[in-house]
Amino acid sequence: MYQEFLEKWLKATQHISTRYFFIAGTAFLIFYVLFKNYFSKYKIQAKFPTIKENVRELLYSFQTILWFSTVAVLVFWKFSAYTNIYLDINEYGKAYFFLTFPLMFIIHDTYFYWIHRLMHLPSLYKYVHRIHHLSTNPTPLTSYAFHPLESFMESLILPIIAFTLPVHRSALIIFFLMQFIYNVYGHLGYELYPKNFHKTWVGKWINTSVSHNMHHKYFHKNYGLYFLFWDRIMGTLDARYDAHFEEAKERKG
Repeated sequence: MYQEFLEKWLKATQHISTRYFFIAGTAFLIFYVLFKNYFSKYKIQAKFPTIKENVRELLYSFQTILWFSTVAVLVFWKFSAYTNIYLDINEYGKAYFFLTFPLMFIIHDTYFYWIHRLMHLPSLYKYVHRIHHLSTNPTPLTSYAFHPLESFMESLILPIIAFTLPVHRSALIIFFLMQFIYNVYGHLGYELYPKNFHKTWVGKWINTSVSHNMHHKYFHKNYGLYFLFWDRIMGTLDARYDAHFEEAKERKG
């Protein structure tokens, strides 16, 4: 039993590590190494992080990967019989298969917003969330740079979904791939959405790299992950957001 768990844990660690280094690493390589001079004029914050800061982010990200791997093995293998994960797509139909994606994004965004607010309470912020906020000028490598307790709290979205929402195994895997891609975009340090996107009927509800970059720079407001829904209804969207988004898209160097 122990050997089988170890084998599956090592496989999960390899999978999550590959995903982190391929997606976050590629984005970092493009925007911060290979084409740094070309893209620098579009950077949300002009200053570039130091190598020391990058190393710190990598070290914290590694322990996050270990946490995520452990929870993944527990959910997908050890306690899989007790979850609502199913393997036959015909059990609920193709329509429900695709419906689970927006449902998972909504569930995750809601969970993230409120635990994020929780971690900004003075006691938790000082000893836990401050680690992530050491990156006041985030890069793709910041995506997993958490304190171990925050890594654990972040990982709980997997069992929350798996034990509540009937979800196909492949849909769950695809969702976490999409989740990480958006996480990397949020910490990219560059805004990829087009000019005036934030004013469209859809864009006003979508979280952007500018919005999350402001959170890292100013420490408060803009707590959402995918959407700005909770920030808008709870009054936690920074009043300077529109101006910052427009400034980022108009910058020419």
